[in-house]
Amino acid sequence: MRNSLRRTLISFIVPVILICIWTIFANKIDNPIILPKLSQVLSNFIHATDDFIGLGSLPKNISVSIIRVMLGYLVGIIVALPLGIFMGYKEKINLLFSKTINIIRPVPALGWVPLILAWFGTKSLATLFKIPYGTRQVFFNNFKFSMIFIIAIGTFFPVVSSSAFGVRNVPKTLIESAKVLGASKRDIFFKILIPGAGPNIIYGLRGGLGSAWACLVAAEMLPGSLSGVGYLITHSYELARIDLVVTGIICIGLVGSLLDYIFIVIENRHFSWLSRR
Repeated sequence: MRNSLRRTLISFIVPVILICIWTIFANKIDNPIILPKLSQVLSNFIHATDDFIGLGSLPKNISVSIIRVMLGYLVGIIVALPLGIFMGYKEKINLLFSKTINIIRPVPALGWVPLILAWFGTKSLATLFKIPYGTRQVFFNNFKFSMIFIIAIGTFFPVVSSSAFGVRNVPKTLIESAKVLGASKRDIFFKILIPGAGPNIIYGLRGGLGSAWACLVAAEMLPGSLSGVGYLITHSYELARIDLVVTGIICIGLVGSLLDYIFIVIENRHFSWLSRR
């Protein structure tokens, strides 16, 4: 208990120092357009359910952003996870895809924007399901294919790389021993390769979620976006509401940390023998 308390206190040292520096400089500059005071940002959180600059409350915008990220994250996993596993399992598949992936990987999310807009325009889930105009149409129109695609790209590369690496680096002795004992290829794949690659797959899923969340602002800058934390940040900047910009940044950081913590719990519970944190 004492050790846990000590670790917790240590982890709060840097945030407290940053808050102190922020407070000192905000008071010294005394210009909310350059650096808002801590009290202004805290006020935004206290009144989180208010309608901010006509874009809705903080919980509403955070909810829309989380759904967007989860949709893109799911699409990215569906493509990347099987591909990464088979790239690690079959050398021919690895040769077929590895060069292309390595060429595309360095392209930032914003670099895809013109091409994605040309492909998808402003089509959304409301378009796909042909939802008539109304409350449901407005809600589903928030989830545009272009946004989902950008987030899926952010998810793809960490997941595919870690999955391939994990499968490729399963100890050969385990595979050879299973063959000697008469295990079928199916048993080797599902009972040795996949569990053996599990730690790296989880690590890739964790990195993919972090990358997906990082792509959120780029996704919500696309035409047709009228909600979400990323859009709240960019629109607040245009209106010189820097206090809302800082509030949105803090929201992105807190929610991203919470999502990351889910994987930390999974790692500690199932792969406690790894020191990845």
